[in-house]
Parts: sequence; structure tokens; C-alpha cells
Amino acid sequence: MTSEISGTGRTFGRVGIWSGALHASRVDDAGGKAITEALAELDELGYGTVWVGSSPAPGDAAAVVAATRSITVATGILSIWDHTAEEVAAAVAAIDPDERRRFVLGLGVSHGPMVPQYAKPYSAMTDYLDALDAAEPSVGAGHRVLAALGPKMIRLAADRALGAHPYLVTTEHTAEAREALGPDAVLAPELTVVLDTDLDRARTTARTMLEMYLRLPNYTANLLRLGFTEGDFEGGGSVRLLDALFALGDAEQVVRRTRQYLDAGADHVALQVLTAEEGGGGLPRAAWRELAEAFGDQL
Repeated sequence: MTSEISGTGRTFGRVGIWSGALHASRVDDAGGKAITEALAELDELGYGTVWVGSSPAPGDAAAVVAATRSITVATGILSIWDHTAEEVAAAVAAIDPDERRRFVLGLGVSHGPMVPQYAKPYSAMTDYLDALDAAEPSVGAGHRVLAALGPKMIRLAADRALGAHPYLVTTEHTAEAREALGPDAVLAPELTVVLDTDLDRARTTARTMLEMYLRLPNYTANLLRLGFTEGDFEGGGSVRLLDALFALGDAEQVVRRTRQYLDAGADHVALQVLTAEEGGGGLPRAAWRELAEAFGDQL
């Protein structure tokens, strides 16, 4: 009989940090030290979860667990095309048992233009979940979330995982996802933040990030379902689209926008801070501090 990895007791908290710059395998020793120091600070600031974004490898996620003490660590999102279920299950099993309960495996099917072998994504995901269930030890439904945009994948997230971690979505999508998931599944959308009170400049910063995603059909199809048009995708995104997808302005505006997602049905909101100065990502520790102070005990 297959045993299941046990000991999960994580709590996501209301607000977390999503970052694509936490990959120790992609940087030199100095970069690795900077990541470790940033993670230590995030651990102390009160955020519920740190999301290791931008298609992390299992080893990168394990390193984040090892570098933290109390914060929940989740992958946001590990691509099922990049690593076999058996490889992922072995990596999760290798995490110290006392720390493993803080780890959540976030899985996604990525996008056709980015994956040469992309085919039948829903079936591929169900097969991958079956393989995780059958692994020795298994990584069962109570230890994973799914990147879910469309109705079928959202239902799968409710049936075969803790819930859903949608990326680049509106509050309207959050409300629809909550209804589809039911009351018990976790709903943890990502929300990208630009801390800049000059809204024209903030929107320019947002467009530098959004333009790439508007070339990916999974995202554009979801936005079309939500009532946007092809015209909203031109020039890196219309003002209407940007204001629906991002939190633009000061820290108090980020708190207000986050509350809108929580009121729409999210259990947790994963904040991705986008900065013009760092080319869009990096380790914006000052912004993380500013946001933690603005949220206060709402974290």
C-alpha cells in the first residue's frame, strides 16, 4: 500500500508574497545569500505564505523551506511538463519532516507557446495527480493546489487538491471561482502590485509585465470570458484591463484592492511586487516592509 507524506499543518494566512526571484539554482553565491537574507526577513514580517514563482524546480522550493522557520512555502507554479511526478514526490519526501508540513505543492499546466510537448492539458494534469497519488510516498490532495483559470480546472482543484491558485485574475474571476470551488476549498489568487502614486507611470510599469502574458492564450481566453475584448489587449493593455488586474498606487490602495479580492471570496491573496527600477522583479524588500506595515494585523 502506498503511504502518504504526512504532517501537513500549514496555514496560508490572509496575505502572502509571490516572487519569481527565489531560485537559488539560477544565481551565484552572492545571489543565493541575498535570497536567504530576504527570506529570513519575510519570515519575520508576518506574511502567511511565500510563493516561489516562475516555474521553480523542486530543489529551489526545498531550499526556501530550509531558509525559513515558520512561514508557509508554496510553489506558484511548478510546471507539470518540467518535472515528473516521481521526481517531485521524491523531492518533497526529502524535505525535513518537521518542516515539510509548511510546504504546499502548487502545480500548473503552463502554456502551449512555452511548452513544445503541450497537449491535452486537463488530461495531463489528471494523469500527473494520479502519479502523485501513486508515488511512494504519495503527495496527496491535502498537500497541493492547482493553477486554475477555466471552469474544468477549477473543479479539478476542488476535487483533487486543497484548492486553486489563479494568476492574473480579476475580482470577478475570484467570485466565480469561489462559487465553482464551493465553500471549503482554498482560493489563493495572485495580485500584482505597483507601488507608485503616479498612475500613468505605474501603468507603464504594469504594461512591461502584462505584455508578455497577453501573448499566452490561456490568459487571454480567460480575460475574454470575463468580458474584456481584443482591443483591451492592444498596447500592453487598456487602462480598464490594467486597473482590473493590478493594484496600482500607494500601500493603502494595495490594502483596499486586496480586501476586494478577499470580499469576492479569496481566502488568501499572494502579492507580487513589480518595480520599474529592478526590471520588474528582484527582491523588493523595502516594498515588502512597507506593505507589511500597511496591512498590520490584517496579515
